[in-house]
Amino acid sequence: MSHGESRNQENTRREENGVVYFDRGVLNGRDGKKYQRFAIQTHFVQPGESQAELLRRYVLPLYQEGDCLSFTAKVMGLCTGNVRTLEDTHPGFWAKTLAPFAGHNSTGIGMHQPYKMQLVIEICGLPRVLFAAAVSAVTRPFGVRGLFYKICGHGVAGIDGFYPDSSFEVYHTMGIINPEHPVELCDALLKETGIPTVVMDANDFDQNQLGHCHNFPLTDDQIQDAMADNPSGQGDELTPFILIRPLKA
Repeated sequence: MSHGESRNQENTRREENGVVYFDRGVLNGRDGKKYQRFAIQTHFVQPGESQAELLRRYVLPLYQEGDCLSFTAKVMGLCTGNVRTLEDTHPGFWAKTLAPFAGHNSTGIGMHQPYKMQLVIEICGLPRVLFAAAVSAVTRPFGVRGLFYKICGHGVAGIDGFYPDSSFEVYHTMGIINPEHPVELCDALLKETGIPTVVMDANDFDQNQLGHCHNFPLTDDQIQDAMADNPSGQGDELTPFILIRPLKA
C-alpha cells in the first residue's frame, strides 16, 4: 500500500476493549517487511502525568506480542514536565528581531513566534543561532531549506506549542520542549509495562527518532519505514501513540 492509500484510511475509527483507535493501514518497508499501524486516541494529556499509566490505560488493551510503540515526543515532554509558559518566557531583542524572518508553515516547526525563538536561543546559545540564521538567509534564495534547524541541532525543530490559533486553548500559552534522556525513559517504560517504545518527533516532513529502549525489535531503518507517512497526524485527533504491528510474510 502506498503512503497516499494509507492516509485515505486515517479516519477508519475503531474501538476495542474500551480504547478508541484509528487504523492507519499497512506500509511496505524497503526490506520487504510490512507494518500495520494503529493510532491510539487518548484524553488531553496534562503536564506531569505518568507515561507508564498512559500505556497501561490506552496501549496494553490492544498490545500483542511482537508489537512496538511510537510515543510522540510532544506528549512525552508533557509527562516529563518539559514545558514553558508565556509568563516564564521573555523574548529578548534577538528573538523579536529574528522571528519575523523564520517563516510560517502548517507543520508547527517554524520559529516565527518570538517565544519559540527565545527558547531556541536559550537552548543553543545566541552565537549558534545567529550563525544558523545567517547561513539560512544566504542559502534560502537558492532553494536550500532546513539548515537553520540542522545547525542549531539540540532538537530545536521539536519545540512545540505557543500556537495562538490552536483549537486547544492551553497551547496558546504553553510551549513544549523535547524530553531529555529518551533512551532511559523508554527503558523504564519497557520495564514497567513490557512494551518496547521509541520516542518520535514526527511531522509531515521528518520522522526523527529521539531514542528507543535497548533491544527494540526494529532497526532504525525499519522504524523509519513504519512511520514514513507520519501516522500520528498533525491534527486534533489526540493520537500520541502509534502501535506498530509487524506482519508475518
